[in-house]
Amino acid sequence: MGLGPTARRRWFGAIVLAAALLMLITGETALKGKMSDVAFVVYWLVCFVLTAVAIVVAFRDVKALQNEVRSEQRTLLESALKDIESEARSRQKQDKRNGIGHGY
Repeated sequence: MGLGPTARRRWFGAIVLAAALLMLITGETALKGKMSDVAFVVYWLVCFVLTAVAIVVAFRDVKALQNEVRSEQRTLLESALKDIESEARSRQKQDKRNGIGHGY
């Protein structure tokens, strides 16, 4: 059984963020002062890119969540309006059976 798009997106974001955090910790502890200038720049550029990817994934997740909530609200509103309409129709039929609303 596969993961849904939301779960995949969140797992991907978590993995990318964990990789960036691991790079940050490793770069500030074990690798500090041991890299050449070019390796230093490339290392931190990769860490920055991973962080940026995690941020983009988080924003896309928020956008998808907003769309899902908007869709659910629209469905709920339509359902409520249909319920109100059917209740009004049944009340009108009941009033007609009881002789109410004929102007007598």
